[in-house]
Amino acid sequence: MKSEIRIHIREENDITPAAMRAGEFCREAGLTEAGWRMISTVVSELAHNIVKYAQRGNIRLKTVRDRSRRGIELVAVDTGPGIADVDRAMEDHYSSSGTLGLGLPGIKRMVDEFDIESTRGEGTRVIVRKWI
Repeated sequence: MKSEIRIHIREENDITPAAMRAGEFCREAGLTEAGWRMISTVVSELAHNIVKYAQRGNIRLKTVRDRSRRGIELVAVDTGPGIADVDRAMEDHYSSSGTLGLGLPGIKRMVDEFDIESTRGEGTRVIVRKWI
């Protein structure tokens, strides 16, 4: 099994294959069905955001260890316009584009660790970890 994969996101047709590939990677790493399904959903949501707001980006998944724990780290990076107000974007039902506004807050609820960095005009980076 590979310890890391990188998925390039360029268009809407990349979203479903990215989610499927992430699910397969997580199953092979030992995540439970609930765990790998959550990571697949996270990848789908982040890939959708990349296509919608930045047009292109990358998602990297790798296995990680922390003392006695092991898990999956996911890093999604784009060089899009960035998020004007990250705190606001993390509120349920807030959307800058007329969607339901549940994506980023939902991702945070599905994972064990969540971090987001965004700079206007430079892009966004989301880092999540899910422990086995």
